[in-house]
Amino acid sequence: MEESHELELAQMRKLVEKLGFSTEKYGDPTLMRFLIARSMDTDKASKMFVQWLKWRSSLVPKGFIAESEVPDQLEPRKVFLQGLAKTGYPVLIVQACKHYPPKDHLQFKKFVVYLLDKTVASAVKGREVGNEKLIGILDFQNITYKNVDARGLITGFQFLQAYFPERLAKCYILNMPRFFVSVWRMVSCFIEKATLEKIVIVTNEDEKKTFIEEIGEEAVPVEYGGKANLRAIQDAEVPSLED
Repeated sequence: MEESHELELAQMRKLVEKLGFSTEKYGDPTLMRFLIARSMDTDKASKMFVQWLKWRSSLVPKGFIAESEVPDQLEPRKVFLQGLAKTGYPVLIVQACKHYPPKDHLQFKKFVVYLLDKTVASAVKGREVGNEKLIGILDFQNITYKNVDARGLITGFQFLQAYFPERLAKCYILNMPRFFVSVWRMVSCFIEKATLEKIVIVTNEDEKKTFIEEIGEEAVPVEYGGKANLRAIQDAEVPSLED
C-alpha cells in the first residue's frame, strides 16, 4: 500500500474516533472503499463510514439478515447468485418479471441487504473482507407494468452507493422493453455519475456477445447464452459475513 494511503487511513481512523466511533474491527481494505468512494477526502470518508455504522446497527443489528426476516421477497425465487466471473467477482442476477412493488418496504430494504451481503460473502473464501466487488445483472425480460418498481430500483442503487461503496464492479441491464425507458431515465436521476458509468444496457447481439465474453461462459446461465445453471440466492451456501 502506498505511503500516502497509509497516512490517509491513519487520519481517517482518528477522525472516526473524534466522531465517537471505533474502526478497530475493520481492516484497511474496508476503510479504503470509503476513501475511494469519496475521492480520498478523509473528512467525507469518515462521515460516510460513521453513517454506514449507524445504518448497519439500526437495520442490521445482528450483523446479518436472516432468511426468516425476508420470506415474502424470497418466495418468488427471483434473485440468483452464480459462481465467479472471469474477474473473480460473483454474479448476482435479478429477474424483474418475478418482482412486484412490495407492500412491506422495510422487508424489501432488508432483502436488499441480505442479497448484497450474501453476494459479497461468496467472494471472500478465506481472504480478508475488504475490497470484494460484484457483478449485477438486471433482466427485464417479460416484465409488465405490474412489475415496474422505480422505488425499489432506486433503493437498490442508493444502498449500493451509500452503504456498499466500491462493491459494484459492473451492472448489465438485459431485455429492457421500450415502455421502461422513461422509467429508467427517471431512476437514473437518483444514481451517482460514478455508478452510472458502471451500468451497461445490452441492446443488440454484439453487445450480448461482449457481455458473455466479459463475464465468462462458466458463470453466465444457459438462459443468457452461457453454460451455468441458475442458482436461487437462498440455495447458495456462503461463509457468514458481518461487514
